[in-house]
Amino acid sequence: MMQQYRSNSYLFGGNAPYVEEMYEAYLDNPGSVPDNWRDYFDALQHVPAVDGTDNRDVAHAPVVESFAQRAKSNAFTVKASSADLAVARKQVHVQSLIAAYRNVGARWADLDPLKRQERPRIPELEPAFYDLSESDMDITFSAANTYFGKSENMTLRQILQALRETYCSTIGAEFMHITDQTQKRWWQEKLETIRSKASFNAEQKKHILDRLTAAEGLERFLHTKYVGQKRFSLEGGESFIAAMDELVQRAGDKGVQEIVIGMAHRGRLNVLVNTLGKMPKDLFAEFDHTAPEDLPSGDVKYHQGFSSDISTQGGPVHLSLAFNPSHLEIVNPVVEGSVRARMDRRGDTKGAQVLPVLVHGDSAFGGQGVNQETLMLSETRGYSTGGTVHLIINNQIGFTTSDPRDLRSTLYCTDIVKMVEAPVLHVNGDDPEAVVLATQLALEFRLTFQKDVVVDIICFRKLGHNEQDTPALTQPLMYKKISAHPGTRRLYADKLAAQGLGDTLGDDMVKAYRAAMDEGRHTVDPVLSNFKSKFAVDWAPFLGKKWTDAADTAIPLTEWKRLAERLTTIPASVNMHPLVKKVFDDRAAMGRGEVNVDWGMGEHMAFASLVAAGYPVRLSGEDSGRGTFTHRHAVIHDQKREKWDEGTYIPLQHVADGQASFTVIDSILSEEAVLGFEYGYASAEPNTLTIWEAQFGDFVNGAQVVIDQFIASGEVKWGRVNGLTMMLPHGYEGQGPEHSSARLERFMQMAADINMQIVQPTTASQIFHLLRRQMVRSLRKPLVIFTPKSLLRNKDATSPVSEFTKGEFRTVIAEQKAEIDAAKVKRVIACSGKVYYDLVKKREEKKAFDVAIIRVEQLYPFPHKAFSAELKKYPNLSDLVWCQDEPQNQGSWFFVQHYIHENMADGQRLGYAGRPASASPAVGYAHLHQEQQKALLDQAFGKLKGFVLTK
Repeated sequence: MMQQYRSNSYLFGGNAPYVEEMYEAYLDNPGSVPDNWRDYFDALQHVPAVDGTDNRDVAHAPVVESFAQRAKSNAFTVKASSADLAVARKQVHVQSLIAAYRNVGARWADLDPLKRQERPRIPELEPAFYDLSESDMDITFSAANTYFGKSENMTLRQILQALRETYCSTIGAEFMHITDQTQKRWWQEKLETIRSKASFNAEQKKHILDRLTAAEGLERFLHTKYVGQKRFSLEGGESFIAAMDELVQRAGDKGVQEIVIGMAHRGRLNVLVNTLGKMPKDLFAEFDHTAPEDLPSGDVKYHQGFSSDISTQGGPVHLSLAFNPSHLEIVNPVVEGSVRARMDRRGDTKGAQVLPVLVHGDSAFGGQGVNQETLMLSETRGYSTGGTVHLIINNQIGFTTSDPRDLRSTLYCTDIVKMVEAPVLHVNGDDPEAVVLATQLALEFRLTFQKDVVVDIICFRKLGHNEQDTPALTQPLMYKKISAHPGTRRLYADKLAAQGLGDTLGDDMVKAYRAAMDEGRHTVDPVLSNFKSKFAVDWAPFLGKKWTDAADTAIPLTEWKRLAERLTTIPASVNMHPLVKKVFDDRAAMGRGEVNVDWGMGEHMAFASLVAAGYPVRLSGEDSGRGTFTHRHAVIHDQKREKWDEGTYIPLQHVADGQASFTVIDSILSEEAVLGFEYGYASAEPNTLTIWEAQFGDFVNGAQVVIDQFIASGEVKWGRVNGLTMMLPHGYEGQGPEHSSARLERFMQMAADINMQIVQPTTASQIFHLLRRQMVRSLRKPLVIFTPKSLLRNKDATSPVSEFTKGEFRTVIAEQKAEIDAAKVKRVIACSGKVYYDLVKKREEKKAFDVAIIRVEQLYPFPHKAFSAELKKYPNLSDLVWCQDEPQNQGSWFFVQHYIHENMADGQRLGYAGRPASASPAVGYAHLHQEQQKALLDQAFGKLKGFVLTK
């Protein structure tokens, strides 16, 4: 075994010369070596010599053997006798044993409440692995850089006992993967000082038992009264409620004023009642189907959110449980975005006042990719929330039918968090005091270091995946153990009785909780019913509004010129790239009205006017600062800067004194988590224009879950109003199937109940008015903008200044050619987006001036009144054509045809012009793209063919 150690240890073999060189450097200057090696060598300076003296210079064993005679001065003279070398070697082995327990002690910890398997044999945790035997147990060694007691010197027996109590009890800690030495030492001190053992007084223990009783009591009450109904019971994981209670109370005591919680199904009803204080009678009404149904569709009870204010010693704490669909972990980035919005509202840059808490299942945590994306956001500038406390209800089974061999490819379900060096505390759910202690430490770490931290509560699930399941069908061995388990509450009640805290204490609590259930009373005391924080948002002004409500989006000419000048006046100290300088020179001319305004300037002026009026703007995406197509340049990079964190200038942050904030973020390469984050941000902040921009429109595919579960349906399911804006570059430019379509058809398919706005603007003034309308109008609905690519620089898509200082967003743009005689028009081509400009050019070529072209800028809600008014201008109209770039089975054709048909007059016909149906969004061959483009334009002006609707 010693040979195995020598061959594997970093102290031996081929690494010995490196260690020797580092030790020589240490002797010359201790500060010249890395912290972890300096700590190691420091510890070896206090190894007791064989004569009992404090030998200041006992060296690393291989080092001593190699260069004992090369010490640098008399102060570092090494007595390299065989006895000294033997002691030094032993000391090195003891230090390695200590390091092993810190590194892998969790693998031998007592974590499984079911005790299904014997604890594994971990050779690195056995003294014999380091050539330490029973004869060494009572020898005194240095325990420097440990926190086990007042004396640095302990016998090996004492050291081993301390290590096992600290790292192998009912808490298994993983923190040695963290590179920051301060954080590692923090954990060592916190755990080793108390040897991972909680110390609660009698009242605290009774309170823990009370919370276990509440957790178990609710589940048993529901199981008896609502037999067979789905509720995703917490039975087997009751210690989780004790953890949540401790988290809320201790966070409040530490100055936290808001906690936003995200969790899936298991234990959710328990959290609603026993943590947030939802009235049990209200929950029972949902089971009895007597609760009011005041939403278009509603949702099941175990998806519902809730909010309340709880009293703590530090003051009121507002709790929000986020609404969550069945798509497991997708709520996580939504919670983080909501927390960031609340932090920004408070000016809380460190997360000292707002805390995100995410509750996971074991399989979902490791299995869902959105967790990796959300973790990757956690320490970036635009998305940090000061660290998240993660609690895992670890059923050790994943979902009911899973085989343990198929659960994951990592040792722990938490291993994913090591990518951000988050510490993990694995804890036995049958030791509720250890669970509460782990929660305390996790919260303290998060508040100290503003980093994510995980408490992995290893428990079991008494019932199956849901209450209609029979888990023994696929897990007979596990459920034999579970059926014999008395329950965590019973075990803890018996423990307290044995400690003299009352033989009937547990039974008395059970009876009291059952009485509260029978009466439908609060189980959380006290819930504050009349408290309202000054930071709370009043959503009342945004409710009950209509999409047709007017909005004054034009700005006075004087304001236009003032903002334009501020936007384009760049400090001389900023060394601009020549191409960017030309952009801003051109924008200055646009501001003065010398040339028409392009798309980028239209955007900028919308943002500038909003922040000047007090509306913050938050814009994020993978290329949002520059813009994927280099049209925006919201961030100017000094070409002579020498540091990453210096030398940028953002004009939109300097347009007015006392302006609202403008934030632009180049996000990580993520769609799902970032879009979820921005949705969460907008859900908590209606007064900020929150925008997510896809790098290419079709990249939104990666965030489809967020669109389906939240953006499209959140209001009809949960009544959650949200004004998030999405910018999706869309347009057929011959760039292939992954850079053409933002999948317009998917949004049209989800459009109902006036749930969102789907818009495809075609001019600079249109994007200006549209963005301003999103904030100036009191309506808060998700806005999906299909933004162009080629139109960003198309002179035909520019607008004169007069269109910004007058007018509004036009849902339908009428025929623009003044020479068109309405009485002679027999055909109207209706379209949306870039194809309009192709149609105009084609009409000029064909001299087809009996054809009018109408642009539908807002596809949903469809502007029936404006569209109908346009058709009525043409008394001899016989044919209508819908023309689109997209294939026939995509785009908006299948959806708008019904809207158009509704507005047609008797005898009129409706046909289609566009690409044929296709399995791919676009072709990848340039010549084929051109052929299709020519064909669809010819079709728009040719004889109606194929499917034709007649009124």
